[in-house]
Amino acid sequence: MGTGDFVDLKVDVKIKLSSLWAAVTLCYLYGDYFELYVPQKVSGMISGESMLDTPMKLFAASVLLAVPALMVFLSVILKPALNRRLNVTLGVFYTAIMLLIAVTSLTPWRTFYVFLAIVESALTSLVIFYAFTWPRKNEAQA
Repeated sequence: MGTGDFVDLKVDVKIKLSSLWAAVTLCYLYGDYFELYVPQKVSGMISGESMLDTPMKLFAASVLLAVPALMVFLSVILKPALNRRLNVTLGVFYTAIMLLIAVTSLTPWRTFYVFLAIVESALTSLVIFYAFTWPRKNEAQA
């Protein structure tokens, strides 16, 4: 039984985009969870000395993290033109944010965060690539 015996189905660009956003969302969750193990993090949260120390900052962080999770669904249901624009735009935005976080988090206790930021940047770069190279009708029929 050789490798040529397997059927390799063509995966629709919408499914690729949705899967990439799902992976990005999971990396965000892992990063935020692992951050709880950084010394002084939990005690700072309990005492109110954290980055999210106001209701507005907490809301902004919630929006920032909700968008990739929503894109898991939106990438499947939106029409191609809007879907492509939204994925390219948000892909660029989230890639830039994660690269900024990677550069500004270079400390021994944040190595995991830098690693995840690089993985997230790679994933959102793939979002940009797949959305930008979305096949046109005449290309898909060929």
